[in-house]
Amino acid sequence: MENKWIKVILHASVFFLPVIVPILFLLLVQDEKVKSLSIQALLFQFVMWVLIGISTILSFILIGLPFVIIFSLMTIIVPIIGIVKSLQDEDWDYPIVGRWV
Repeated sequence: MENKWIKVILHASVFFLPVIVPILFLLLVQDEKVKSLSIQALLFQFVMWVLIGISTILSFILIGLPFVIIFSLMTIIVPIIGIVKSLQDEDWDYPIVGRWV
């Protein structure tokens, strides 16, 4: 399988198996860029889940409601941007966690 399609599957995995697919690619694929992207995808999902959770708790006092909406939209929009960039054969790192890896 070509790396372009592996990257597309990694970005799209957020919609069907957000944890299992990146872990499988991390363990099975030898390419360092794909491994880095797998770690970024995992970290991005965990960070978004934590931020949405904290925002949900804060939304009971109406402070976190806008953040719940923003983080939920980011969880959907950011992987779509990654899919488009991968289809164009451009290297792209996740925001927030891209610099951590």
